[in-house]
Amino acid sequence: MILTALIVASPLTPLENLLRDVLKWLGPHGTIGLPWAWSIVALTIIVRLLLVPLTVRQIHSMQNLQRHAPQMKELQKKYKTDKKRQQEELMKFYKENNINPASSCLPLLAQFPVFISLYLVLKHFPHQPGDNLDWLGLWNITDKASAGWGPVLVAVYALSQLASSYFMSATAEKSQRILLLVLPIAFIPFIINFKVGLVLYWMTTNLWTVGQGLVTRRLMPRPAAPEKRSSRTPPKEVAPAVAPEPATAPAKPSQPRKVKRKKGGARR
Repeated sequence: MILTALIVASPLTPLENLLRDVLKWLGPHGTIGLPWAWSIVALTIIVRLLLVPLTVRQIHSMQNLQRHAPQMKELQKKYKTDKKRQQEELMKFYKENNINPASSCLPLLAQFPVFISLYLVLKHFPHQPGDNLDWLGLWNITDKASAGWGPVLVAVYALSQLASSYFMSATAEKSQRILLLVLPIAFIPFIINFKVGLVLYWMTTNLWTVGQGLVTRRLMPRPAAPEKRSSRTPPKEVAPAVAPEPATAPAKPSQPRKVKRKKGGARR
């Protein structure tokens, strides 16, 4: 009774009920009439479309970080021996230039409750006896990813996650980028115990992120660095001005004409 009450009172219960209703609307017994597996794919696309405003904000944040990356590197180099001062100066620099590094994580944080809610939905999937639960004739969305052809799907998930992490970590530090690229491999022992429907949702999300990254790189080129500089940024050395060379060399002064004299001293 206590466990049931806690589940009912969970903050994710409204989201879980919403996802279940959307799946029913998309599913074979709903208005759209899609097979259950493709209903999960369609649900993923709907979720990503709803996250477009946060995604646009993420893109702008990444571009802002790219614009100011040289100045931030100068600050890090200037205070490399004082990590506390370095962090303080970077925070002041973020504030002065309206930079929010956490904005790049907003879409991922927003997807996490959806992921947990969908896990609960698939745990008690709203299908009826005789429904088609296969996807491409190879995977049953209610089975664990470790069964049958499941490991192949997990491998595709891992590759899509690596590609997704590559685009998401474009502005991250080298150590952070390596960590983001290694995590998908480290998560495989956990992912393989999830249901195929959940892996399908996450794989579709990764493929959306990859496509989004390709479109962003093609249509939104990196902007030029801003002219405004922070008062805390070390000034750049300015090369001394060089006077332009004259177009034509000045004429040489004429030599005085020599006058020949006779031995007697008379002048002619």
